[in-house]
Amino acid sequence: MAYVPIITAIELAIVDRLRRGLGRMVDEVSTYGGEFDDDEFDTVIRRFPAAWVTFGGVRRTEPHSAGRTKWRAEATFVVMVGARSLRSEQTSRHGGAAKAEVGTNLIVSAVRYLLNQQDMALPIRELQPGSIRTLFNTRTRDEAISVFALEFHTAWVEDSLFLGAFPHGVSEGSLARAFEEYGGQIDPPPADWKATVLRYYLRPQNENAPDAEDRLEPKEKS
Repeated sequence: MAYVPIITAIELAIVDRLRRGLGRMVDEVSTYGGEFDDDEFDTVIRRFPAAWVTFGGVRRTEPHSAGRTKWRAEATFVVMVGARSLRSEQTSRHGGAAKAEVGTNLIVSAVRYLLNQQDMALPIRELQPGSIRTLFNTRTRDEAISVFALEFHTAWVEDSLFLGAFPHGVSEGSLARAFEEYGGQIDPPPADWKATVLRYYLRPQNENAPDAEDRLEPKEKS
C-alpha cells in the first residue's frame, strides 16, 4: 500500500468533509492551486461561491518522548472561501434574497461548524479554529467579491531514526518503503530477538558469579 503523507491525508480529508457538508452552499471545494495568484482571476471568480484547502505550515516541533524518538508537530491548515454578488460588496458577505446568493459570512460559519474539533478519523489532534483573515473585499468592474482565509490548528506525532541509522525498507513500513523504491540507502533489518539474560547480584563484590539468573526466550510458534 502506497504511503500517503499526513499533510496530504489531512488536506484531502478536509476537502471531502466540506464537499459532503456544504452541499450546494458552494459550487466547488478543492485543494488550493494558486487560483488567486492566477492572471485569469476573473475566471476564478466565476467559480464562486467556492472553498479551497491548503497546508499552512508547521509552527513548531517539540520532543514527544524522553528518548526523542518521537516528535510532535504543531501545524496549520487554511480554508479559503469566496463569494460574489452583482449587487454590492455587502451582499457578497451577507448574502442576498435569492438562495443562490450565498454570502461569505454564512460559508465561514458553516466551515467552522463542520471542522471544529474534528479529526476525520486520522491520527491527529482534533482541528482547533484559529484566526479569520480578509483576503479580498472589493468590487471589480462588474461585481463585488469577498474572500476570507480561515485557519485551523492540529498536531501529529512523527517518528525519528536512531542516530546514524537509515530506514530498513519494506520491513519497517510504508514510509520506509518509499526510500527503497526511490533508491535511498537502506539498512539491513535488525536481528531477531533470541533471548534476554537477567543476572541478580546480592553481593556486589562478587561480580563474576551472580546469585541468581533468569533467561527470557521467545515462545516457539505452534
